[in-house]
Order: sequence, then C-alpha cells, then structure tokens
Amino acid sequence: MSDSVADALRRTAERLEAAGCESPRLDAELLVAHVLGMTRAGLYGESRLALSDDECAELEQLVIRRERREPVAYVLGECGFRRLTLTVDRRVLVPRPETEIVVERCLALVSGLDEPRILDVGTGSGAIALALADEHRGARVTAIDASVDALAVARENAERTGLPVELLRRDLFEGLPEGPWDLVVSNPPYVRPDEIESLEPEVRDWEPRAALVGKGATEAVARSAREVLRVGGVLVVEVADGSAAEVAALLHELGYRDVSVTPDLAGRDRVVEGVTTSAD
Repeated sequence: MSDSVADALRRTAERLEAAGCESPRLDAELLVAHVLGMTRAGLYGESRLALSDDECAELEQLVIRRERREPVAYVLGECGFRRLTLTVDRRVLVPRPETEIVVERCLALVSGLDEPRILDVGTGSGAIALALADEHRGARVTAIDASVDALAVARENAERTGLPVELLRRDLFEGLPEGPWDLVVSNPPYVRPDEIESLEPEVRDWEPRAALVGKGATEAVARSAREVLRVGGVLVVEVADGSAAEVAALLHELGYRDVSVTPDLAGRDRVVEGVTTSAD
C-alpha cells in the first residue's frame, strides 16, 4: 500500500534526520511537494492523499540524493531567491538568504536613480543581477563571470524570468568592464583554502570549489571598481563571517568614503559598502 502524504513526510524526515541533514522536516516537505506538484502549504490540506507507485519511486530517488547530502536546491533543480525561482545545479552556488540582504542594500542605494547602471561581478546563477533587474525595472544590469558553465545557468535564468540582463564572460582578476557604473556589486569567492574541510558536506562536497574558495578576490573587485565607478558610485560586497571589519578597512585604505557594514538576518556582519570619491 502506498504511503499517504503524512506518512511520506514522516518517513522522509526521519531518514533525512538520520543522514544528518540540518532541516529534515523542511527538506521532506520540499521533496514531497515537488513530487506531487504542489506547494508545501498544500501538503497539509492533502495529508491523507495516497502517493501513486510512480510518485513513491520518484520520491525515493530524491530522498537518496538528499541522504548523500546533495543540496536540496540541486535535488529539486531550482531555488527561490527574493521574488524569483531560479534554476540551480552543480555548476553554480546555491543562492543564500544572506545574499538577499546584498540585494536590499543595492536597491536602497539606487532607489533615487531612474536608470542606474549596475555591474554584478561573479554572477553565478544570476541571482543578484536578476533580482535587481526584477525589483528596479529601470536598472540596466550587466553581469560577469569567469565560468562558462555558470554563465549558461545565468542565461537560462534570464530566459526563465524574462529579465533583461547582459551576461559577459570575464575574470574579475583581469579588471572590470568599462563604466561608468552607478553601482558595482559582488559576492566573490571568500572561503579560505584551509576552511573548506570544515564546511558542511552540502557545501564542501557539492558546490563548485572555484566559486567558493578564493584569495584576494574581494580586494581585486574593490580596486578595480574604483576605476569603473562614477564619482559618487557605490561598491557593495558580501563578505565572510568575521571579515567585515577587515574589508571595511580595505575600502577606507582604497579611498572609499561613507564605508558601512550591514548584518544579515542572523545578525552577522555580512555586507560592506563604500562610495567612490574619484575615478582614478
């Protein structure tokens, strides 16, 4: 006899908890809802509904993948970010809630501009660039990444959302596209090589190492941004937990003014921004 929705949720959550997943009940809801083609909330209105044999088989395959600590977003093939649903897989990092704070700061900083020129450095899935294009419809957004694979995902997401974002292949260490830009934003690789083994399996074993681990990326973006931002333009960067003060000091040294730090939803200093005083 096939499991009811309630049974499927319970069994899945138990298996994921045993596998060490951080949020087994939430993951179970996402997987069961995906198989049934409904929302998480809808599951509880259909808790006695029985899954078909095909649905049980599909769920089993998804659960096995999650038990191996493959990120839920990769298992589902998509992830919610701000108002968007984006395609994600092993070619790109999973967009995270803390990065939504980066978007909030960017939107606040360009809110007074009708057609701000925005550059997203290291776009990955395109999450930041597309969210900005979605929530500021006058924005002219360009996004760059060194990875051909990442740009393919970003392009798919641009098509999926119908949002006008220009996508270019470019390594941030080779300088940034010519401006003048009103805002440069980046979530650069900031995990130190000696930190990678301490990360959760979902990150350490599954997400693209080149997008995670990087030395000098934040400084490279900050230096290059000064050359392409207009006077009074703003740099916004996401930073590693515990490194906000160091990055803020770097921006001061490079000549940015009005340098400030914004915490994420967990209260960790996560976003650093500064305003350019000259274009030299």
